[in-house]
Amino acid sequence: MTLPNIKIFARTGSPRLDYIAGIILGDILGLKWEVVTDRRKIGKHPVINYSEESINGSFRIIPDTLLFESGVKEKEIRVSTWNKLPVFFQASPESDLPFDIFAASFYMITRYEEYLDHIPDEHGRFRASSSLAYKNGFLDKPIVDLWTKELAKALLRKYPVLTFRRNEFKALLTIDSDQPFAYLGKNLLVSVGGMIRDIAGKNFHNSERYKVVRHEMKDPYEVYGYILGEVERNNTGTIFFFPTGDHSKFDKNPSWKSEEYMDLINRTGSVYRIGIHPSYFAAANPKMLKAEHERLETITGKEISASRYHFLRISIPGSFRNLMKIGIREDHSLGFPDEPGFRAGIARPFFFYDVLTDTPSLLKIIPFQVMDGTLFQYKELDPSSACDVIMHLMNETRSVGGLFVSLWHNTTLLETPEWKGWRELFEQTLKEQQL
Repeated sequence: MTLPNIKIFARTGSPRLDYIAGIILGDILGLKWEVVTDRRKIGKHPVINYSEESINGSFRIIPDTLLFESGVKEKEIRVSTWNKLPVFFQASPESDLPFDIFAASFYMITRYEEYLDHIPDEHGRFRASSSLAYKNGFLDKPIVDLWTKELAKALLRKYPVLTFRRNEFKALLTIDSDQPFAYLGKNLLVSVGGMIRDIAGKNFHNSERYKVVRHEMKDPYEVYGYILGEVERNNTGTIFFFPTGDHSKFDKNPSWKSEEYMDLINRTGSVYRIGIHPSYFAAANPKMLKAEHERLETITGKEISASRYHFLRISIPGSFRNLMKIGIREDHSLGFPDEPGFRAGIARPFFFYDVLTDTPSLLKIIPFQVMDGTLFQYKELDPSSACDVIMHLMNETRSVGGLFVSLWHNTTLLETPEWKGWRELFEQTLKEQQL
């Protein structure tokens, strides 16, 4: 039996404390740890005293009540500055840290504030502007990782025998294939409608659609050869998300029965990992979600365990509960559509914790930091300004040895006037994240 490096003393046990200690002490710092509620079990181990009691020689963090509560409650949060970092859930001077790092980190990582009353956007999503991080100017920082670095320094001063894991920077490229083809693979009604418009334009036989459907030219949205070439050249970890939902106002993907589309999915999936991209309406419809997941597994003949919701249309905790019910073990939806940054305040994967039921899960959350559409559509940045944002977030992630995750769409990488310069930005991003 391996003995713990450090013990945490608390007056009572708490699943919330177990969860967040596992992330901070275990996942980030690489320590073996144990929560004890009996002082006699502390022994001679280094100890974090997470209580109102006084323990000689301990490292003391005076706790907020958050980790010993159940359900959700409105919190009056005041953000102050310590060691040039924003902090909240401040503690009294007797504490070795001036704030409760466990409670603050739990609040950020579980997205506690998204369980509270808020005004969603037109798609039912939590707005970045409603978040504590955005309001207080730290959305661009992996604040939990940065707090943990300061905790490690403070613990080392108290207990020089401790050694911490050295985390290495990694990167993951993710591609959402919302509209992989402009013309191919559309159902009959959509295709006929397009043909009628072309005929009305009196240029039917010379139209792109006509030539693509007759396989006389490549579909203009099909840039996967280019994407796969760049991925291979830069040797970057990559996952592709493919939709299999039905056509709608918000869903422009080909029919899941299209031979061309199935071929694209299987060609891509033979080399790289793929995941389901649930449709706009599947986000709130468990039966539809299940059907779309089954469609992709039918196409590939493989188990599909990863997901990212179309439009990033998630509602916590329901969206994650629905994924777990159909066997999804990994979600990539956690990032704000309207602002770049660290939605959960952390630059690495973690397991979803359901605050309403106080239950940890085996659903791994892979948060992303930046999306092409955020920079282009929401922020209206040119490629040069967008590059500055990407490099800043990449450097913040690199500084804490985290996982930098970027989200791109195949349509961003078209060589059209609208997207001029974005291919070069894509290539530069892949190159920089390998340095």
